[in-house]
Amino acid sequence: MSPQEAGVPDDGRVRRVPGLRRDEVARLANMSVEYYTRLEQGRAGNPSPEVLEALAGALRLDPSEQAHLVDLAGPRVRRKAGPPAAQRVRPGVRLTLQSLDSVPAFIIGRRTDVLAANRLARAVIADFEAMPAKRRNLARYTLLDPAAKERLVDWPTVARDTVAVLRFDAGKHPEDRQLADLVGELTLGCPEFSGWWNDHRVLRRMHGVKHYTHPVVGDLEFAYESFEFPDDPDQTLCVYNVEPDSKSAEALRLLDSWTAPAAQLG
Repeated sequence: MSPQEAGVPDDGRVRRVPGLRRDEVARLANMSVEYYTRLEQGRAGNPSPEVLEALAGALRLDPSEQAHLVDLAGPRVRRKAGPPAAQRVRPGVRLTLQSLDSVPAFIIGRRTDVLAANRLARAVIADFEAMPAKRRNLARYTLLDPAAKERLVDWPTVARDTVAVLRFDAGKHPEDRQLADLVGELTLGCPEFSGWWNDHRVLRRMHGVKHYTHPVVGDLEFAYESFEFPDDPDQTLCVYNVEPDSKSAEALRLLDSWTAPAAQLG
C-alpha cells in the first residue's frame, strides 16, 4: 500500500521502497516501532487479537486478508507426523448435493480438491469423476487443462483468483505437503503461476459471478454462493445459480436435458 493510500503525509525523506515504512505502519497501528519490528521479525511471541486487529486496520486488509493474517500470526498447534487424513464427504452432504439437481453444485476441500460434484457441475466445468481421484483438483484443472481456457471467460482473472484461494489455504495449513507438491506442479506447468503466487494475494470465495462458454449450449452466467460446513470448515459447498427465465437458465435446461441419463429420458 502506498503512503498516499494510507493517508501518510510526505515527510520529504527519500523512499527506498514504494510501500510504507516500519515507523509509518507502527504509527497507523498505534504501537511502538520497536514492538512492530519484533512482530515483523517473529520475535514478539503470540500477538493478541487486539494487536492483529490494529494491524489489519492500519493496512486496510479485507476480511480474507485479515483472516489470513490471523492464520499466519496465531499459535501453531503441533501436528502428528505423516500426511493428513483424507477428507470424506458425509452421506447427508451427498444427499444435499444430489437434491440440487437443477443447478451445478460441488464440494471443495483442502487445496481446492473436488470432493464431489453433481451432474450439471461435471457438465459445465469438467467431468471430475472421470479423472483419477488424486487429479480431481480445481486449481490443477483451471491452471493446467487447456479446456479451462476455452470454457472460462476471462481466464486470467479466474486463474489469478484461484491462486489467491490456494495462498489462503496455505496460511491455514502451512505443513500440508500435498499443497506444497501441488504448488510445485503448478509452478512448472503454468508460466503465470509464480508471479501470481509471489503476489501473496489471498481470497476466500464466498459469492460472485462466473462466466462460461460451453461447447454445446454457449454462454452461461452464474451467480455463485459458497457455504462452509460448521463441522468441517475445510469443506465448502459451491452452488451456481442462474436468473430465472434468463438465457443462461434456458441454456442450462438444454444442457440438463442433453446430459440426462437414458433411463431418466425414457
